[in-house]
Amino acid sequence: MVVARPSVNCTWRQARCVLLSLILFSLGLLSISKSWHTDFTLLDDVIGRTQQAALTELTWSGYLDEFKNCSIKNIQATNFTFLDNARPIQLNEFVNRRERLARALVADKVDAFVVEPGYTFSYYANITQQQWEVWEPEERPFLMIVQPDGSGKARTTFLVPSFEAERARLLGMPFADHEDVRWVTYEEHWNPYGTLASSGVLLKIDGSANGLAPVKVVVDEEMRDFIARGLDAQPDFSVSGLIGDVERVRQTKMPAEVDVLRAVNTGTVEAIRAMRPCLQPGLTENEVTSVLDSTLRAASLEPFFDIVLFDEDASNPHGGTDGSKSLTNTTMVLIDVGAHLYGYSSDVCRSFFPPFTSTEPETWDEDFRHKLRGVHNQFFT
Repeated sequence: MVVARPSVNCTWRQARCVLLSLILFSLGLLSISKSWHTDFTLLDDVIGRTQQAALTELTWSGYLDEFKNCSIKNIQATNFTFLDNARPIQLNEFVNRRERLARALVADKVDAFVVEPGYTFSYYANITQQQWEVWEPEERPFLMIVQPDGSGKARTTFLVPSFEAERARLLGMPFADHEDVRWVTYEEHWNPYGTLASSGVLLKIDGSANGLAPVKVVVDEEMRDFIARGLDAQPDFSVSGLIGDVERVRQTKMPAEVDVLRAVNTGTVEAIRAMRPCLQPGLTENEVTSVLDSTLRAASLEPFFDIVLFDEDASNPHGGTDGSKSLTNTTMVLIDVGAHLYGYSSDVCRSFFPPFTSTEPETWDEDFRHKLRGVHNQFFT
């Protein structure tokens, strides 16, 4: 704050001039004092409110930490026994899958099965689309072709761009030393489907070359249309979608898969059970989501979706709200959550009231009628 000095014309009667100057200077100091008092009062108020907000935030942060620690402690108390029988899928299981596929091809009288990176490719060779191409599926086909070799075993061929062949070999796909694995590469300016057809690698199930009858090829349901059409455009190939025994290979779950599926789904349910007793009034949907995610991770599960909705927000069961609704003692909670374990997923939905909800019948009846009116007003008025 700048203090202005009083200005007086002192051209006559020096004494009166000096006296008047002193009076004006005193008045200026008084004005400044009042202004400073006001400013300091405002500053004290701002500081007080800021400190209170910081204290509130610190208290709430500790409250959330307590909620999180409670939930994680509960899931740890299970000793994670639901994980006891779950193991990553082993090499012999991948070999067995391809051999079952080869036998299914013979049963369906089909010569070859073709798949590109995705869920089915991962099932047979443990490579996902993201592991092959992290950004998005590329326009250059990278295909796995599985055929029966005539002895009940599988023969696998990979069609891959020449400049990516070494990268493909270094993926560490689960093939045993005794398996017949072949590679067909193509240059940028070649037709990849014509290259595959002319390679002589694809044979009919009787072991003969193409001859007059085309090789019967089944493509996976995840196959992109332009690749299926590219294969079908080759006179040497007859292309169709999944059929019969070939389709049932992946649909039929082996014991190792069942163990992982049971573990990931049971673990997801246990995470919800661990979190529920720790709920307290005032928590938001987003805060409950965050703690449930942390609880799943504490159990070695990786959440890939987690929807927590309160009361009327649950009328949009796949979300669509901002997650800010707060928990009360009469809130109906809906949770829809999924997690990954060893490439397999859970999908669990639960609805419940908080553990601190009133159990008085008249309270329940009144609250239930209120919720019904809310639903009716939202959808029917």
